[in-house]
Amino acid sequence: MTKVHPNGVARATEQPRLAVASASEQHRHNPEVLTVWRKSLLFNCNGFTVFDATGNLVFRVDNYASEYRGEIVLMDSSGNSVLTIRRKKLSLSDQWLIYNGDACTKPLFSIKKHLAIRPTKTLIYMTPANSGANGSMYRIDGSYHHRNCAMYNQQGQVVAEILKKESKTGVSLGNDVFRLVVQSELDKCLAMAVVIVLDQIFGPGPSLLRNWSF
Repeated sequence: MTKVHPNGVARATEQPRLAVASASEQHRHNPEVLTVWRKSLLFNCNGFTVFDATGNLVFRVDNYASEYRGEIVLMDSSGNSVLTIRRKKLSLSDQWLIYNGDACTKPLFSIKKHLAIRPTKTLIYMTPANSGANGSMYRIDGSYHHRNCAMYNQQGQVVAEILKKESKTGVSLGNDVFRLVVQSELDKCLAMAVVIVLDQIFGPGPSLLRNWSF
C-alpha cells in the first residue's frame, strides 16, 4: 500500500509547473515541503491531514464542513487552534476572513475569489484584512483542480506552490494527496489556509460553508 506521508513522495520529475513559476528556482533556499492529505484522521469527518518531510503530523482540519459551527479551524498536531476561517457576511463574491487561533474579531487576512470577464489564470487574492495594515498582498495563479498552483508576493516571487505528488515508482497519488511547498518568508499556516479556501471554492462537491455567512 502506498504511503501518504512524504517518505514515499519526492521525485525530481513532476507535473509541469506554470510557466511563470520558474521564479521559484531563483533566490530561494530550503523550502519546506509538506504533504497534504484531503482526509481527516477522525472517523466519519471531513478535513485535511498535513505531514512534514519526515512524516510527522503538522496540521489537521477535522469536520471542516460542520453545520453546527459553520467555520473551518486549522489545528496543530496537538489539536490547538492555529487559524480560523470564516466566510465574510454579505459578501457579493466568494470572500473569507482568516483569524488568529479561535478569535472572532480582528481578522488577519482576507481572501477573495478573483472575478474577471475574460478567462484568467488568477484564482484568488489574499490581502491584510485591516485596510490600514502594511502587510503583503498575495496572488494565487494556476489550477487547483489539477493541483498546479503558485502563490506570489507583491514582487512577483513565488512563496508557495501546490503540486502533484507521486510515489517512489512514479504513480500519481491523485488529487487527494498533494505537496505544499512553502518558502521561508511565508508562514506555512497561512499557506495551508490558502489551500483550505481554494478547496472551498474550487474543490469537488458542494461546500456547506457557502451557505453560511458571518
